[in-house]
Amino acid sequence: MRELTRTEAIDLVGRGEAEQELPERMRADVRLLGGLLGQVLRESGSPGLFDDVERLRTATIAAYTDESPEAFERAAAIAESFSVDRADEVARAFTVYFHLVNLAEEHQRVRVLKERDGRPDREDVTDSVAAAFVRLAAEVGDDTALDRLQNLRFHPVFTAHPTEARRRAVSSSIRRLAALLVEHDAALRGGADERRAERRMIEEVDTLWRTAPLRAEKPTPVDEVRAIMAVFDETLYTAVPHVYRRVDDALQGPGAGNRAPVVRPFVRLGTWVGGDRDGNPFVTASVTKKAAAIAAEHILLGLERTADRVARNLTLAADTTPPSPTLQGLLQRLAAADEEGGADAVKRATGEPHKRAMLLIARRITATRRRDADLAYRDPEHLLADLRTVQSSLVDARAARQAYGHLQQLIWQVETFGFHLAELEVRQHSAVHAKVLAECEAGGALSTQAEEVLEVFRTIAQVQQRYGPRAAGRYIVSFTQSAQDLANVHRLARHAVGAAGTAPVLDVIPLFETFADLQAARDIMAEVVEQPEFAARLEATGRRLEVMLGYSDSSKDVGPVAANLALYEAQAEIAAWAQESGIRLTLFHGRGGALGRGGGPANSAILAQPPHSVDGRFKLTEQGEVIFARYGDPAIAMRHIDQVAAAVLLASAPSIETRNHEAAARFAEVAATMDRASRDRFFSLVKAPGFAPWFATVTPMEEIGLLALGSRPARRGLSVESLEDLRAIPWVFAWSQARINLAGWFGLGTALEAVGDVELLRRAYDEWPLLRTVIDNVGMSLAKADTRIARRYLDLGDRSDLADLVMAEMELTRDWVVRITGGDELLANRPVLQRAVKMRDPYVDALSLLQLRALRVLRAEDTAAPEWQRLLLLSVSGVAAGLQNTG
Repeated sequence: MRELTRTEAIDLVGRGEAEQELPERMRADVRLLGGLLGQVLRESGSPGLFDDVERLRTATIAAYTDESPEAFERAAAIAESFSVDRADEVARAFTVYFHLVNLAEEHQRVRVLKERDGRPDREDVTDSVAAAFVRLAAEVGDDTALDRLQNLRFHPVFTAHPTEARRRAVSSSIRRLAALLVEHDAALRGGADERRAERRMIEEVDTLWRTAPLRAEKPTPVDEVRAIMAVFDETLYTAVPHVYRRVDDALQGPGAGNRAPVVRPFVRLGTWVGGDRDGNPFVTASVTKKAAAIAAEHILLGLERTADRVARNLTLAADTTPPSPTLQGLLQRLAAADEEGGADAVKRATGEPHKRAMLLIARRITATRRRDADLAYRDPEHLLADLRTVQSSLVDARAARQAYGHLQQLIWQVETFGFHLAELEVRQHSAVHAKVLAECEAGGALSTQAEEVLEVFRTIAQVQQRYGPRAAGRYIVSFTQSAQDLANVHRLARHAVGAAGTAPVLDVIPLFETFADLQAARDIMAEVVEQPEFAARLEATGRRLEVMLGYSDSSKDVGPVAANLALYEAQAEIAAWAQESGIRLTLFHGRGGALGRGGGPANSAILAQPPHSVDGRFKLTEQGEVIFARYGDPAIAMRHIDQVAAAVLLASAPSIETRNHEAAARFAEVAATMDRASRDRFFSLVKAPGFAPWFATVTPMEEIGLLALGSRPARRGLSVESLEDLRAIPWVFAWSQARINLAGWFGLGTALEAVGDVELLRRAYDEWPLLRTVIDNVGMSLAKADTRIARRYLDLGDRSDLADLVMAEMELTRDWVVRITGGDELLANRPVLQRAVKMRDPYVDALSLLQLRALRVLRAEDTAAPEWQRLLLLSVSGVAAGLQNTG
């Protein structure tokens, strides 16, 4: 076999994306990585693989630019010509390519962020916390703005919903490639360092190619816990305090670091991983206990290492930096409790009292991690008290820079993460509570399920006792339909501990998911706060209350348009009720990564919320591929946190609240018309006889359940005869795999047509943030869809009436979105996003054609052929990587 030339290697990705006006350095990265992949395919693939990949790639690009049926048929014919083994290899090649393109895009984002941070003025950063503070202060005054800043709260909650299709081994390989790209950037062009980086990169691309892309088995809930820990260890532990530091630097200017920070920790992490048992029989009380222990081990180990590092750097002599009397008293107490440690600290820090104190504090953190009762800190507050004693002593000795430097970052970390890292939340379905409670009150032997439900409450109490009340205690009730559904949780907790026991401290949180439940939410909350347990908890928390809103099931229930309008109205009503009742409300948004599950840019969505529905507090779920996209890289994580927190702070500005309130009132009739029309259109599809099995036929819904994505089952029942039994995630995931993305847009075209007035709708788009967010998200969703491929999926079924209905609504929605947003095609008003989508789409088309072929074979066979099933699952993983926000 002849050697692959550099031109041929680059040619794997060399044509097609060059026209898309990508940043030059990113285009160079894509060419470099694509060229390395081409070389690997020639070296490690079977004979002729590179040429077959190139044939299909060229054909799909041609079909993308030439919309004639003939061009598309030529591409489809190539996909059909491959043997199943060849199709398997081709699908893997395109999947690896998407991983590399995603890496190049992420690397470009990091590069831009670092270049911008290198500019001292940073005037372009208008969506940062510092910029939001300046704007807010101009409206409400400095004192009020500072108070709101110091009470700001951003609370992301990580979930284990199964939407991350790639294996951890694949993710690890990509992270190593990311580090090599950084090295490559820093190397001199043509020098030895550049050659070494490229040699190591091709080795890593070869490893990525040879790594099995699919998990052999579903991960257990404990596996999912450990996967989330990787994000904490590699990113969030250091990124979060760096965000605080950046905000403080911007607000205090030259005085930053030489005086007390004005920023208080505003990030709190939550997790459902190991706690969410709604529909997941594998999440048991034992798993929840392990999840808490794993998280505590990670944070205490991190704090231990950081405290030791602070100690090593705090080499301040007693004569230049004398200890305060309070610090001297602390040293005496620490040394008396830990004689061995005290003696060692004297040797290591002779004449350095602040270092000696930090060494002993670090030892106490170690003892806390090891559960040494004699030395362990009882809770994070006692650790904070010791750290603040050291800090105050440094300030008294005029060593303010040491007081507010690395030591301050450690204090921020303890304040943010405690001894538990993330607040572990439990979720269970209201119907399960009702069933178990009936058993408990009927007397007699309890079922295994009932015993398990009761054990969860005992586990929460144990976790709180060991790691502090913040470690656990939020208990979410799925499908809350009445105040009784919430009261049942407290009754079960009392049954769990018995008359003589102490029940855990619980914040019981309703999750309103369906259209009807959203409409009833205000009345349910007004009733539930009158119950003794809720009234007592309100009193204990300063009248704080949390309510969760479900985006995915409401969208599956009435369609994306009506769901968005219902969610807005529910928030407005609950927020107004909370204001009237003197309640400090936090709305918890159950948003997924996909547009059909409430996905899309979080900051623009926050700024579109009703008055008083944010009030400086924002909580949302983060899941699947979104976790790693937003929090996998430190620079991107810091930018994301800064952006979202800025929107949360700014959402309470009078100008924003007035704009949203007046726009909602001004366009209320438009909203009502859209609501009715979109629901009718959506119901005409999903309530049609035989819709559910047809949906399972024309999408890879059934096969998605075979992917080892997560521990949670894909549906609640055993059949797809009823749409209600299907979880929202496979509903969205399946439509995105079919390149239809129906869950994100269906019904909007009819809704806009029902309004009919283009000028009115354009004015609403400009003036009403909610409509703008909906239409922009639909534009992105439709841009990732493909009408020709969609039609082929729909043709897998025998219902031309339903297929025609879907295609007609897609065309109608596309037409109206373009007319309202301007230009002559989707995303014309968002050129950067448009270029990114156009760069990917032809390559996704190639995988879709392979997936279609596998589906046709599997639909025609009485028994599933393993090799075709594998091809289908490979293509699902590849399409997910290409489209990105799929879950």
